[in-house]
Amino acid sequence: MRNWSVDISELKKDKKQYAVWRLEQMVNFGLEGKKINREKIKKYWKILCLDPDKKKYLKMILWPKQS
Repeated sequence: MRNWSVDISELKKDKKQYAVWRLEQMVNFGLEGKKINREKIKKYWKILCLDPDKKKYLKMILWPKQS
């Protein structure tokens, strides 16, 4: 994935901000054959800005008894 609107080298200086941005990009725009780290999704869940339908689906997968 190429992101022309974000200076990734600058973003990588803040590890938390980069991790959140990267997770959002992967979920919202495609994985490009990579896997998402389940623990990172859980760690940043409350601050991730995801497509509502995708977030609902991920919640069902990550926390099946809370759905």
